[in-house]
Amino acid sequence: MEVTRQKAWRLAHPSRYHAHLAVDRAKRRGEIESQPCAVCGNPKSEAHHPDYRFPLKVIWLCRKHHVRLHKKEGRA
Repeated sequence: MEVTRQKAWRLAHPSRYHAHLAVDRAKRRGEIESQPCAVCGNPKSEAHHPDYRFPLKVIWLCRKHHVRLHKKEGRA
């Protein structure tokens, strides 16, 4: 069975994967809501985890600013 790129990432980064799942579950349960981008206010945003040990402590960023931040942090 072939391992997809997505599955390979999940296996290589379990703490990141579990943090993403935690945010998705919390959003579905209504425990947290997406917020506009913290930089530009774009309503279409995604969760950024400054520290994966705290999966629900996130910064909401649009895709453009999320990618820039990861490049700056060296996690692109």
